[in-house]
Amino acid sequence: MKWLAIVVALIVFAALYVARAARAGELPEVGKPAPDFNLPDQNGKQHVLQDYRGKWLVLYFYPKDDTPGCTQEACAFRDDLNQITELGAQVVGVSVDDTDSHAEFAKKYHLPFPLLADKTTETAERYGALMNLFFIKFARRYTFLIDPQGNINKVYLSVETSRHSKQIIDDLLKLTAKP
Repeated sequence: MKWLAIVVALIVFAALYVARAARAGELPEVGKPAPDFNLPDQNGKQHVLQDYRGKWLVLYFYPKDDTPGCTQEACAFRDDLNQITELGAQVVGVSVDDTDSHAEFAKKYHLPFPLLADKTTETAERYGALMNLFFIKFARRYTFLIDPQGNINKVYLSVETSRHSKQIIDDLLKLTAKP
C-alpha cells in the first residue's frame, strides 16, 4: 500500500511539473501593443515590429520547419499572399528553428515571406506561444493579427492549417472594409 501511495504521488508530481513546464507565457491582450521583436529571417536580415508600422501584420508562430502541418500552413499563406497583401497586410512566420532550417524550408516550398528564427525563444514566450516540455521547446501554432498602429487586433489559438490563410483574408476583408 505504501508503494502505491508513492507511485501515485510521483505521477501527480510529474503531471504538475509537465503542466507547469508546458505553460506558455501570457498572451498579449487584444487592443494592447504587440510585443516587440528583433529576429533574423532566413536570409539573415533582422526584422523588428516597427518595420511593419502602417500595415497589417499576420504574425504566425509554427512548431517546426518542413513538417506536414507547418508546410500546409506556410504553402497556403504563399498561395494566398497576393490577396493578403492587396488588403494591406504582410505575412511573417516565426519558429524556434534556426536561419539555415528556415532557408531550406523557404527554398523548398518557394515561400516569399520572412521566416523569423527565434532561437532564444524569447519572442515566442512574449507572445504566449512557447511550448516548453523539459528540454524540448517549440512554438505553438498561434497567429496574431497586428493592426497598422502595432496593436494586437485578433488572436488565433486554434488554427486549422488548411484554411487558416482564408480565415485571415476573411477577417482582413471585414477589418478593412470602408463603411
